[in-house]
Amino acid sequence: MSARVLPGRPFPQGAHWDGEGTNFALYSEHAHGVTLCLFDALGVETRYELEERTEYVWHGYLPGIGPGQRYGYRVHGPYNTSQGHRFNPHKLLVDPYAFAIDGKVDYRAPVHGYGAANDEMDVRDDAWGMPKSVVIDGRFDWGSDRPPQVPWSETIIYEAHVKGLSRLHPEVPRELRGTYLGLASDPILAHLEKLGVTAVELMPVHECMDEPAVAQRGMTNYWGYSTLGYFAPDQRFASGPGKQVVEFKRLVKALHSRGLEVLLDVVYNHSCEGDHEGPTVCLRGVDNVTYYRLTKTDRSRYEDFTGCGNTLDMMHPQTLKLVMDSLRYWVTQMHVDGFRFDLASALGREHEAMSRMATFFDIIYQDPVLSRVKLVAEPWDVGEGGYQVGNFPIQWAEWNGRFRDTVRHFWHGRGGQVADLGYRLTGSSDLFGDDGRHPGSSINFVTAHDGFTLHDLVRYARKHNDANGEDNRDGSSDDSSSNCGVEGDSDDEAIESLRARQVRNFFATLLFSQGVPLITSGDEIGKTQRGNNNAYCQDNPISWIDWELDPERAELFEFVRKLVMLRRAHPAFQRRTFLRGEHVHGVGKDIVWYSPHGTEMTAKDWADTERRAIGLLLAGDALADRSALGHVLSDDTFFLALNASDSSVGFLVPPMAEGESWEVLVDTASSKVPAMRRLRGRERMILVAKSFALLRHPRE
Repeated sequence: MSARVLPGRPFPQGAHWDGEGTNFALYSEHAHGVTLCLFDALGVETRYELEERTEYVWHGYLPGIGPGQRYGYRVHGPYNTSQGHRFNPHKLLVDPYAFAIDGKVDYRAPVHGYGAANDEMDVRDDAWGMPKSVVIDGRFDWGSDRPPQVPWSETIIYEAHVKGLSRLHPEVPRELRGTYLGLASDPILAHLEKLGVTAVELMPVHECMDEPAVAQRGMTNYWGYSTLGYFAPDQRFASGPGKQVVEFKRLVKALHSRGLEVLLDVVYNHSCEGDHEGPTVCLRGVDNVTYYRLTKTDRSRYEDFTGCGNTLDMMHPQTLKLVMDSLRYWVTQMHVDGFRFDLASALGREHEAMSRMATFFDIIYQDPVLSRVKLVAEPWDVGEGGYQVGNFPIQWAEWNGRFRDTVRHFWHGRGGQVADLGYRLTGSSDLFGDDGRHPGSSINFVTAHDGFTLHDLVRYARKHNDANGEDNRDGSSDDSSSNCGVEGDSDDEAIESLRARQVRNFFATLLFSQGVPLITSGDEIGKTQRGNNNAYCQDNPISWIDWELDPERAELFEFVRKLVMLRRAHPAFQRRTFLRGEHVHGVGKDIVWYSPHGTEMTAKDWADTERRAIGLLLAGDALADRSALGHVLSDDTFFLALNASDSSVGFLVPPMAEGESWEVLVDTASSKVPAMRRLRGRERMILVAKSFALLRHPRE
């Protein structure tokens, strides 16, 4: 190693190799000094003082230092918690701009800067129990890789965990199961192609850290919503040490080659360092008052809008720069197609309330890179006024919690849902139609990683999270679920038949509603977590997908696949503009709502809290919409009928011209594809209890 540190450059931040040496740059406004620490293969530490500081960036250049070099920082400054400062040179710190990280926090090490004594400086060195940042060679042959650029109107999202998706797949090579390359393997790609989704939304792949309480229970943070490095792909999913960067790029390239977009679930609202008793591993020790929101009355404590102990300070220019640099890196260097922002309301809190005019949103709006990718908000946090569904700016889509809740309530038989259901089935214009947005702004979902799987949603009325080691206190206690009469598995054929029908109802409602459907991985093949609705710490078969399908699960997959293909084949379900309920193009109303009696719904019908059956007509040529390329799209006429009551309902189907008829495409009373079945206009169609039907009249 060279003993001479050259001045180097303050920009860009992080460790950048130029072929001859590496430039190191670290922002710390309140530090008195920064020590760069290099580690050899045996863990021996060599220290270099960074004496150059330009606009709060400490920097230096080391000739001869290149890819694979492990390093960290020790930052000198005041340890005065009453002023918010927690500098401690005894703590080895991860570079906030590290592009790769090696190793995990070793909780067997004697100290990690957490615990009740953390308001006093811990003078014991913990370098041997800390992860190290790694210098990388960022070169990669992307070949002809191009972003698929699927329009929002045609997007179908598949939410997946990198490890869980392939860990148990018998056709994935054993050494690749649970890795980036496992997800990129032919068996997994073939499944995604056959299912027909257009985008894979990956649960967090940023380098993360287990919380001390989780580690003390002998568990891990499997989901990964505890970010340590905002530029570093998680080493958990690499096939071997040091391979995470190149293998993540190979994953993206493989998905793109099949026409699949890659969205990342990202956690910029908080970090892994927790509250004032949490470990000092990165931002806290680099410059606590820069990166975190501290309480106004006691700067030794953190504002917490996330439920995770801290909240990043999106009002500080350097924190905003860190986040924006990270986002641009993943788009420009890793080729991802968009992001789903965890607890996104916290990102827009400039003071107390969330504002759609917050600096974070303004910067993204004008950014030439980020303004062109898919942006999805989880539009809530745990602070007061944090539920902000429908209130994000243009360019943003949102996880529509109203869709999830209303659809669950409707199919489980709760009264008073039809009025709200009408909005949810048609893209939620009440939430997104008044501010320049479109149906694609609504990310519709019934389940997600957080909560019951769809299989469990109809089998459990209460959570069963004992395996998490928190005395079943964790996870939601109100998941709007139903056990259909018996908690858990049942030998009662009638109960199991109802459960299977309800799963089909949820899928049909999801896939034939306007907006963007999100399917949670495994739901299409009946994944169960045995009633655990918060499996964040279950890195085991509770969370992994079981690919050994029995006939019922294989049949479910074929049913879901058919629905996806029907949706993709028909512009009627992929509208770029909202339905208006008016006469359009001189041919009739684009949408008509019907009661089971065959009459149009009245205001009295909509207000009827006992109504649990409803129909809607999507009227062929009146649906004409323009594609992204400007082509006018017309379609067949469709009739959707939903019966959430506990008994059969006779629906009078809408009238047709003489000699014309309706074709039944879907009837959730059975998992089988309906035999050729036609109904004349005004003919009575019997919908069994808890069932959905889709009828079509082909255009000439």
